[in-house]
Amino acid sequence: MWLPKKSAVLSLGLILAVLIHSGQSQQPAKVLCYYDGANFLIEGLGKVTLADIETAVPFCTHLVYGYAAVDSDSFKAVSRNPNLDLDTGKGNYRLVTQLKRKYPALKVLLGIGGYRFSAPSPKYLELLESGASRITFINSVYSIVKTYDFDGIDLAWQFPQNKPKKIRSTGGKIWHGFKKVFSGDQVLDEKADEHREEFTALLRELKNAFRSDGYQLGITVLPHVNATIFMDIPAIINYLDFVNIEAFDMQTPARNPKEADFAAPVYELNERIAGNNVDGLVKLWLNSNAPASKLIVSIPTHGLGWKLTDESGITGVPPLPADGAGPPGPQLQQDGFYNWAETCAKLPNPSNTGLKGADAPLRKIGDPTKRFGSYAFRLPDSSGEHGLWVSYEDPDTAGNKAGYVKAKGLGGIAINDLAYDDFRGTCAGEKYPILRAAKYRL
Repeated sequence: MWLPKKSAVLSLGLILAVLIHSGQSQQPAKVLCYYDGANFLIEGLGKVTLADIETAVPFCTHLVYGYAAVDSDSFKAVSRNPNLDLDTGKGNYRLVTQLKRKYPALKVLLGIGGYRFSAPSPKYLELLESGASRITFINSVYSIVKTYDFDGIDLAWQFPQNKPKKIRSTGGKIWHGFKKVFSGDQVLDEKADEHREEFTALLRELKNAFRSDGYQLGITVLPHVNATIFMDIPAIINYLDFVNIEAFDMQTPARNPKEADFAAPVYELNERIAGNNVDGLVKLWLNSNAPASKLIVSIPTHGLGWKLTDESGITGVPPLPADGAGPPGPQLQQDGFYNWAETCAKLPNPSNTGLKGADAPLRKIGDPTKRFGSYAFRLPDSSGEHGLWVSYEDPDTAGNKAGYVKAKGLGGIAINDLAYDDFRGTCAGEKYPILRAAKYRL
């Protein structure tokens, strides 16, 4: 009988060991799906309920239901909409975690903080400064998670936001540079060093409180929050199951009314703020020794629109002069903020062919380079009115971002927010097209 040589057996064993180790180390990509319950309170076509998002749930590994907030008096975590969330109201907390009965692999997390429906609160910094307040907060969080059967939390802490970019004339730029020599830049937070250490303590204490139950702890880095100022990345990363990087709203009509530009580019563009893009923010965390497997890239489902004027030029190529937020859409009724169905309806289609004025379709400009994102625009008419420029995410660009995540070996994607994807399928007949396109590219 022939027997393999000892060296061959050892080689085969090593190959098998490597394959087994590789299979164990490569975790399936996460798909975090965010749903802000406040969208349930919108009147009319913009209203999105838990029943509406259930079609999306099979594509998600995690569902993050938000947003709880910090009570300004007690420093406890509380529902921002108790009549909607608690058992004494509509009971959404209970209903959302019951989705796990139908989808056993799903993890349902409580979102705390956020910024979409509320301005940043100074209470988040005050809470950090007191060990007693942190304990009060942690006990209240644990109570909600335990009572309503959440699998953990996603903490979107409301740190002070970076100041928006100012548009200056040539003379203004010279004066600003001269003034900085003597005054320096305005400090966002005079106690930033202390708050960074205290935030580390909060995450450590939360992780300790969660450990015996196996609850998950993740954080979301909100747009315009400088993680290098407020987060000691090497110190906090071991306490976290994931870090969701909200690499969108880099430019918004509210923060930047005079300049329209890409809202969520993948890579850096010329003459923009360094790092204000997906790749720049991801590299910030990787260069701070954060494991790629813990990094999640948020993909927005909303578009942002600016009014164009006669001074905006005719090319539509950003950045370009603008005059504040565009008009509200028919569903969300929010100036310059559009869900995908509203944006899609503005693009050329049989129903708007030949329409004029405010109803005329926008000219769509795609993203063949897969680097910056799509935009669409309509120049002002002869009266100087109805000009509009919109930066948006669509299924193609969402797929490109998921492809970036896969190529970089990152932990997954986040869809933010399910309520702004086309949950009715009015655009192309398929519900949640942005979520689907991104999921299929992972």
